Amino acid sequence: MADRRHRDDPGSTGEHDRGGVFRRAGDPGKPDEFERLYRSRESEQRVVGETRRLPPADRVPPHRPPRRRTHAEGREYDGRGIKRRAREQRKRRFRTTAIILLVVLLVAPTSFYLWANSRLERVDALQDYDGRPDRARGTTYMIVGSDSRDGLDDDQIRELSTGRAEGRRTDTIMILYMPRDGDPTIVSVPRDSYVPMPIPGYADNKINTAFADSVCGTDEGGEEICGGPAPLVEAFERASGVRIDHYVEIGMGGFVDLVDAVGGVEMCPEEPMEDPKAGLDIEAGCQEMDGGTALGYVRTRATPRADLDRIQRQREFFSALIQKASAPSTMFNPFRAVPLVTAGTDTFMVDEGDKLRHLASMLMAMRGGTQTTAVPVGETPTLDGVGSVVLWDQARSEMMFDAMREGEPIPEEAMQD
Repeated sequence: MADRRHRDDPGSTGEHDRGGVFRRAGDPGKPDEFERLYRSRESEQRVVGETRRLPPADRVPPHRPPRRRTHAEGREYDGRGIKRRAREQRKRRFRTTAIILLVVLLVAPTSFYLWANSRLERVDALQDYDGRPDRARGTTYMIVGSDSRDGLDDDQIRELSTGRAEGRRTDTIMILYMPRDGDPTIVSVPRDSYVPMPIPGYADNKINTAFADSVCGTDEGGEEICGGPAPLVEAFERASGVRIDHYVEIGMGGFVDLVDAVGGVEMCPEEPMEDPKAGLDIEAGCQEMDGGTALGYVRTRATPRADLDRIQRQREFFSALIQKASAPSTMFNPFRAVPLVTAGTDTFMVDEGDKLRHLASMLMAMRGGTQTTAVPVGETPTLDGVGSVVLWDQARSEMMFDAMREGEPIPEEAMQD
């Protein structure tokens, strides 16, 4: 029915008077929304038997992967909870495995480190005193081989030919010097080096005298001071002007156990060596030395240059020992690494401020190889009341010590065979 109310309205188009006619906005040439809803589909308009053509690639709808199930969707239940319990058991096994791995990777190594660090014997070796040198730019370790028989039973004393001397002395004094850049250097200090004595009542004497616990004196306050690690460190520092950062000492028994823990060390003497006093009898050529043989090898002076040959063998053997101890075949082999740590921590004596990590740093620093040398020797006179001593070469030794104070590599011209 036509809308009579707007028949006379001048704004009306008059099309409302035409029955059954509907006008919609939009392009007349294109179907509108009404036609899309009611027009037949293209597939229904095809003639039966007509060839179906694939649509162009740009008109193919994109591939949509199967939709993952969300929490909003329902879960499948078997009525007895078997699948749910299986999932929970898998989660518990995963958590248990993760905790075990965490314990193995973190807790166990930390506990082992704390246990090993607690086994180190400590001594107050690095003491402050008036005139002590300033801290150098490099790092220095004093390594002392003591002739202490502590820990050796009667059978071992006879087997190793160590004798039964009371107290302790040292025939091995070495400085491991690590510059800021470059390879570390092992510097042997001759035991007969003539240096000022820090023990009251003693004038200049051999440096190993400062270590002998039988050498004692009384200071101005009436306190008795005897030889030991602290006077030895002070004697070297005063004579060289080089500050010592770490102190490491090992006795005869500990040395033997350490060598045996790494499975022996290969050395290649050029001549056969025999010394009943040191319990040594070996042939020339390369051979694997166990702890007992190695101890005799570094102790003997039955060679043409006596003590000078001995200190050369000592630093060469120590370098080879460190290389063997820090090798991957030792560090990653629990059958060697654990006995090595046990033997080392049970026999090493270190300064109060030193930790196991300092020993580990020493090993790791020397893995790349080390140079070996000695404090340059000038003369070897015999002095009344003292005996045969070693006087350092003033110019070359000062060149060496100045490089150590500055943290620089030791110059070649300061090296001593």
